[in-house]
Amino acid sequence: MEFVVIVPARFGATRLPGKPLLDLGGRSMIEQVWRQARRSRASRVIVATDDERIRQVLAPLGAEVCMTRADHPSGTDRLQEVAAQLNLAADSVVVNVQGDEPLMPPEVIDQLASNLLHSGMPMATLAAPLTHREQLFDPNVVKVVTGTAGRALYFSRAPVPWQRDDFDPADQVGRLPPGGPWLRHVGVYAYRVSLLNDFVRWPRGNLEHTEELEQLRVLEQGADIHVAPACAPIPPGVDTPADLERVRALLAADEEKKETW
Repeated sequence: MEFVVIVPARFGATRLPGKPLLDLGGRSMIEQVWRQARRSRASRVIVATDDERIRQVLAPLGAEVCMTRADHPSGTDRLQEVAAQLNLAADSVVVNVQGDEPLMPPEVIDQLASNLLHSGMPMATLAAPLTHREQLFDPNVVKVVTGTAGRALYFSRAPVPWQRDDFDPADQVGRLPPGGPWLRHVGVYAYRVSLLNDFVRWPRGNLEHTEELEQLRVLEQGADIHVAPACAPIPPGVDTPADLERVRALLAADEEKKETW
């Protein structure tokens, strides 16, 4: 199974300026992400950044860094630039690990690459069951509906699929029936390079513009996205100061556990 991990790392962030270089127990966040990705079966782990400060932090580690333009509208565009700079073949597999996901399980990275290769689809992502109505009705939690063979039918911020006889729009609290079809989209992706090349040429469609979900551009163009349950829990990334403190505590607890072995 041959694949490459690319980690987009942008220095600018509204809520956490300089996020990739924030300290996580003696390591920068981007170093922690890079080390976590290197535990996967990827043949290469490449950090894609537009900021020289990030390159300078990673250089002493021997990390492979690709400098990119600063004006990309999305992380997917940044991935495509890296694939083009490295002259990756059209059928090469790229897994995108975000630069603010320092706890990404390596087995999940491997799963994504494997799912892409075995599905025959040009793009793959993951999902997890939704258990509570609060999640289903939360527009910040992206939902995905799938068909046969794990093919994505739609991604939405709305509560889909809608249970016609049992859902009350006014009742948005409580557990969902067990074993239901409701899935939370987990925003990690694997791509064929050919899909990345197509993506940057496709215009934004009505669905992507309406929901502000760039994966809908792929569905609007008629390409397939494979979706499967994640093989391991994926901790949330770091978007806020509270997230940062939570990750620091988890990493510190992990180090304490190692010291007792």
